[in-house]
Amino acid sequence: MSSMSVHSAALCKSRIIVPIRNGGGRWREAAVALRDAVPDPAMVAIVDSSSTDGSDVVAANLGFEVERIDPLTFNHGRTRQAAVDRFCQGRDFAVFLTHDAVIEGLQSLTELLNAFSNPRVGAVYGRQLPHPNASPFGSHSASFLYPPVSEIRTLADAPRHGIRTAPISNSFAAYRMRALHECGGFPSVLILGEDTYVGLQMLLAGWSVSYCANARVRHSHDYSISQEMQRYFDFGVLHAQLPELLQQLGEPEGTGLRFVQSELRYMRSVAPWRLPEVVIRNAAKYFGYRLGRVFRKLPNSLRRRLSMTKGYWDSKLNEETA
Repeated sequence: MSSMSVHSAALCKSRIIVPIRNGGGRWREAAVALRDAVPDPAMVAIVDSSSTDGSDVVAANLGFEVERIDPLTFNHGRTRQAAVDRFCQGRDFAVFLTHDAVIEGLQSLTELLNAFSNPRVGAVYGRQLPHPNASPFGSHSASFLYPPVSEIRTLADAPRHGIRTAPISNSFAAYRMRALHECGGFPSVLILGEDTYVGLQMLLAGWSVSYCANARVRHSHDYSISQEMQRYFDFGVLHAQLPELLQQLGEPEGTGLRFVQSELRYMRSVAPWRLPEVVIRNAAKYFGYRLGRVFRKLPNSLRRRLSMTKGYWDSKLNEETA
C-alpha cells in the first residue's frame, strides 16, 4: 500500500474543522500547509466569523468548505460543537486547528490520528513548536508545554501531573467521536477551555488522553505583559467556572512555579537582559489569574476590560455562570 493510500485511509475517517477570523498572513501560510497535508480539500471545514481581510476567500479558493457566522455568536465551545454536529456526521474523528497553527510536515495529521489505534484513547493533541520569529518568551512557553516525548495519560496520573494531566489544546487536537459524544460534547458557557473541559470529562469517564510529539504544528504567541495578564484573567475565570477541574487535578500553583523556574533558566541562557521581565510578566499573570478567580464579584464592565476574550462578556452566555 502506498504512503498516500495510508495517509488517505486515516484522514477519510475524520473531518478537520478550523474556526477563523481575520487570520491575515499567518492564516494564508497555515491554509496552504493544510491543503498540502490533506488528500481532499473537502475534508476541511472552515467556520469563518465574518472575516473582513479575505481569510474566507483564501479558504474557498483552496477548496475548503466555508461556513460564515456572525462574530457576536462565536463561543469557543458552542461554535466548535455546532461545527461537529454539522460537519462530522458519519465520521469517526473530529480534528481541530486554529487559523494561526501551521502544520509542520505532511505526515503530522496522520501521526495525530494514529494515536486512535489505541482503543482507549478518546482524544489526542499534538506538539506545538514556536514560529520562526517567536520571541524568547513565546519560544520557551512552547518548549515547556509541548516536550519532545509522547505520552498517554489517564486519571491515575493526576497525582504526578496535576492540572497538566490532560492539557488538550484545540490549536491542534483530535477527538474520537464516540468519546466526545459520551462526554456531552463541548460546553457553551465557559469563557474558554472547552478542550480542557472535554479532556477532564474523558479522564473521569475512563478514557485516556494522548500527547503525540511526532504530530507538529508551528503555533506560538508573543504576548505583551498586559496581554499576559488578560490571558491569565481568563484562565482564572475558567477555573472559577469549572471547580471540578481543580478538585480532581489540583491547584495550578505548582505547575506555575515550575514554569517560572524553567523560564528563568531559559532566559539566563538565551536572553539574560530580559530576566527582570520574567518577574514582571509572571507577577502580572498571577495578579490577572487571582482576579479571574473572583470574577463574579466584579462588574461586567471591569471583567471585559481585564479579559482577552472580550466578546464573551458581550454575550448572554456569561450570565449563566455569573
